[in-house]
Amino acid sequence: MTRSSWKGPFVDGYLLRKAEAARASGRHEMIKIWSRRSTILPQFVGLNFGVYNGQKHIPVLVTEEMVGHKFGEFAPSRMFYGHSSDRKAKRAGAPSAPGAPAPAAAPSAPTAS
Repeated sequence: MTRSSWKGPFVDGYLLRKAEAARASGRHEMIKIWSRRSTILPQFVGLNFGVYNGQKHIPVLVTEEMVGHKFGEFAPSRMFYGHSSDRKAKRAGAPSAPGAPAPAAAPSAPTAS
């Protein structure tokens, strides 16, 4: 369920202070944040944020198209490696990839005439 429109977008207070300080200083350093739930506001456009995904900070340069979205949408926290059954089927003697070269045949012995 979405947030009520009369409440307005949620943004952590420290995030607003950090963004205003970065814009006032004019430096283009990465602002490290842990608030993936905060909404991207128009004041953040052009700033570089480091969104924490549970392991490291993922750099996110905010553009106009991102306004209204959440920071967590741009820093994936889970990595999908595929289904294990797909790997088992490939390993169980399935033919190699269609673009892979076929193994070369052994050279035949010269015939004696």
